[in-house]
Amino acid sequence: MRTLTAGTTALLVAALAGCAAPSGTADPGDTGSAPAAEQTLTVLAAASLRDVFADLATDFEADHDGVTVALSFAGSADLADQLLAGSPGDVFASADTTNMGRVVEGGDAADPVVFATNTLTVVVPAGNPGGITSFADLAREDLKVVVCAAEVPCGAATAKVEAAAGTTVHRVSEEASVTDVLAKVTAGEADAGLVYVTDATLAGDDVEVVDVPETKTVLNTYPIAVTSGAADAALAQEWLDLVTGPVGQAALAKAGFGAP
Repeated sequence: MRTLTAGTTALLVAALAGCAAPSGTADPGDTGSAPAAEQTLTVLAAASLRDVFADLATDFEADHDGVTVALSFAGSADLADQLLAGSPGDVFASADTTNMGRVVEGGDAADPVVFATNTLTVVVPAGNPGGITSFADLAREDLKVVVCAAEVPCGAATAKVEAAAGTTVHRVSEEASVTDVLAKVTAGEADAGLVYVTDATLAGDDVEVVDVPETKTVLNTYPIAVTSGAADAALAQEWLDLVTGPVGQAALAKAGFGAP
C-alpha cells in the first residue's frame, strides 16, 4: 500500500510538471515589454519659430514613445531672463546671438549652434490704408507704426535698419515679441509693423507686404543650445539634431527661414 501511494504521487508530480510552461516561455498574460516611461522635453523658443517647432514636435513625439514636447514661445529676451532666473528648460532657441550669449555667459547653456537666419519686412493691413510704399514713409507722423522693443531681436534689427536707412520710424508701440506686432497690424490697430519675413508669410491674406530694400540689409541669426539644467541632455541633444538636420532644415526653409 505504501509503495502504491508513493508511485501514484510520483505520477501526479510528473503530470503537473508537464502542464507547467517550459522555462523561458512567456506567460500568456504577459503583454510584452513595459511601456516607455513618460517624459517631458521643455523647449524654449523665439516666437517666430512657433509654427515650425510645433510641426517638428509632432514628428519628435511620434519617434519617441512616452515623450511629450512642451513648447514655450516668447521674445528671446524674456526666455533668456527666465533661464537666467532659474526657470526649467531643456533647449533654448533664440532669434539672435545676443540673448543666447547672455545665457551662455550665465552658465545656463553651452556650445550653441546656428540653425537659421531671418530678415525683417514691412507689413500693412489689407488694402494698405496708410498708403505706405517705402521705408521712408514709416517716419510720417500721421501713421501708427508698431515695432518690437529694443531688447527683443526684431527690435534690435529694426534699430539697425533705421540706422542704415537714415530713417527714424514713427513708432506708437513697442511690443515684447514679433507675433504681438503682427497681431496689432492684422487687427487694424496699426498702419504698419516691422516683422520677420516668416511671420508675414504665415499671416497670408491678413496683411500685405511692402517690399523695401532697406530691411534686407540686416540679417538675424538663430542659435540653439541644450541648457545646462536639461533633465535629459541626450534627449535634448536629439531635439537639437532634429532641428539642425535635414528634416528640420527642410521645415525651416519651407517656412521662409534662410540657411544658417
